[in-house]
This record gives sequence, C-alpha cells and structure tokens, in this order.
Amino acid sequence: MGNFITEYEAEMGSMIASVMCGGDVNAGTPISEEYLLQLEREGFMKLCANKKTAERIQHMLKTGKPLRN
Repeated sequence: MGNFITEYEAEMGSMIASVMCGGDVNAGTPISEEYLLQLEREGFMKLCANKKTAERIQHMLKTGKPLRN
C-alpha cells in the first residue's frame, strides 16, 4: 500500500475534520459544546454503520494490529 491512506481512511479523516471544524456552518458562527458533541455522535454512528469499521474492530481485537481496508 505504500505511504498512502486508503479510500476509507480518507472518509474517516473527512468525518473527523468536519467535526473538528464545527460541521456545515459559516466561518465565525459560534457553536456550543453540545452542538460539537452531537456532531461527534452522528459521525461516530455513521462510521459504526459501515461494514469496514466492523472489519477494522474485529481485526484489531483478533490480531492486535490495525486493518488497512
């Protein structure tokens, strides 16, 4: 695989970046901690619904090593 991220890792990174940047709001818009926590929950649940996340979790539990899918 080289030193590149997988398509799914890019998807996960995009989700994390969206949460860290406050989601789909205009620059300078004040947001609450509760709003950020809600974004985090939504992102986490979306990733958990993906088959690749389950594969990663199962592989880590079985082998102790990350799966690059």
